[in-house]
Amino acid sequence: MADNNKKNILTHEGLEELEKELEHLKVNKRKDIAQKLKEARAQGDLSENAEYDAAKDEQRDIEARIEAIENILKNAEVVTADDVDDTKINIGCHIVIHDFAYDEDLEFSIVGSTQANSMKGKISNESPLGAALIGHEVGDVVEVEMGEEVSKYKVLDIKK
Repeated sequence: MADNNKKNILTHEGLEELEKELEHLKVNKRKDIAQKLKEARAQGDLSENAEYDAAKDEQRDIEARIEAIENILKNAEVVTADDVDDTKINIGCHIVIHDFAYDEDLEFSIVGSTQANSMKGKISNESPLGAALIGHEVGDVVEVEMGEEVSKYKVLDIKK
């Protein structure tokens, strides 16, 4: 069970994305699912109605996501660009680091855990890499324990 009193750190962009998703779910998806349920009920016997069961499952998923977003927003703490010190890595920063193991540069943003999405270049401040990088400056070499291995990274750039 998630800790409902935990502060959810979000960037302004992350806050807007969640608010848009919540609005879409409440306005559009609820209306769509109500229509699906109405059509499925019109088919008669609900005990063997696959469309009705699928619509009820979808309704349950939508309501669970709405509740999750509302909990995130209720405990949201928004980090704005003005809060970000671009001399040290923190939430809201866009950074470039050098990975010594693979001899390549990596570029990503540090975000709160609710916004993390590695496919979009957003890593959580609570991830092993994110947590290890917080507070470091350009030029620092950071060692990160990931399971049995220790990876080394050099901070190349920090931007708001």
